[in-house]
Amino acid sequence: MRFIGIDYGTRRLGLAYGDELGVATPLPAQVEPEPERRWAGLVAMVKARRATDLVLGYPLNMDGTTGFKAKEVDAFAARLRAELGLPVYLVDETLTSHEAESTIAKGRRREIRASGIVDSRAATLILQDYLDQKFPQNPPDESR
Repeated sequence: MRFIGIDYGTRRLGLAYGDELGVATPLPAQVEPEPERRWAGLVAMVKARRATDLVLGYPLNMDGTTGFKAKEVDAFAARLRAELGLPVYLVDETLTSHEAESTIAKGRRREIRASGIVDSRAATLILQDYLDQKFPQNPPDESR
């Protein structure tokens, strides 16, 4: 199993990779200005990594309801399923971008944000959350 995590945005697509080992790692974000070039870059990454599953961040409001952005992500998920033929799992992404950005010095956030690094860090958090649920770590056997 090979997973691609995606932090969807209208300007950038943050990406991450993980497998059954249960560890998510960031990949270069798709930051092309034209949406179709970002899509092509995503498709190329999915094929290059021979992904079997896609994990997409799902933007819920703080109260757990869905809003306008969730509808955009629903449409993006439908396109992923239709054009790539892979399963797409939606994972609550509440505060992942904030958490990813919090590790960057305030003076560099704007510059770093444009590079897509924050987006790929957010995708890594999204994917790691999914992997932790799918492949829970076995607690050590204390009887030894």
